Amino acid sequence: MGKRIKKLKNVRLHREGTNTLLYSGMAIVVIAILLWHCFDTKIPFWIFVAVFGFFYGVVVNFYRCPIRYFGGDTENIVVAPADGRIVVIEEVEEETYFHDKRLMISIFMSPFNVHANWYPVDGRVKFVHHQDGNYHKAWLPKASEENEHSDVMIETDNGIDVLCRQIAGAIARRIVTYAKPDEDCYIDEHLGFIKLGSRVDVFLPLGSEVSVKMGQSTTGDQTVIAKLK
Repeated sequence: MGKRIKKLKNVRLHREGTNTLLYSGMAIVVIAILLWHCFDTKIPFWIFVAVFGFFYGVVVNFYRCPIRYFGGDTENIVVAPADGRIVVIEEVEEETYFHDKRLMISIFMSPFNVHANWYPVDGRVKFVHHQDGNYHKAWLPKASEENEHSDVMIETDNGIDVLCRQIAGAIARRIVTYAKPDEDCYIDEHLGFIKLGSRVDVFLPLGSEVSVKMGQSTTGDQTVIAKLK
């Protein structure tokens, strides 16, 4: 914790997409060949390759897994746990764990965003809880409580509890959470992964200094969304 040395960024493919990328790549090649041979067309074969290659590229983009490092002091800093855009900044009544008002900041991830999730703060994981639920559109207010979600409660070094909630959306059907109870966690580490469009909420104490605005784009592990007291 404390100050970090900023390192070069690099990108790899997330392990969650290994089978999907393998089988979809094979399917695309087979379909392109069948279309080329079964239809009487003068369209060059490379156009088929380019078109289907584009769709495969969209899938590859979805499973990108950037290795990022936050360059700076992480004490009392809250970073974006995901790539996307800010869709909620408001005070809410959190009745499941805190039973009081909290500042909620929500990030919506489109299918074109990286879907790896990062820890928003340094600290220790107190517990992880998965809740089955509905699949409303992820940007709707009721999605935070009613949709299937996974909650990760983190206690910072200063004793502040921060709740990070991974939420499934209308398309997303799988939430993967790597966080384990009683483990130390750090900004720069992956908290989990959500497949397809979805959302991540962060619940902070009232009085936290908000560093983003509605509609702003975020970069996971890089964009500072708030500062704790």
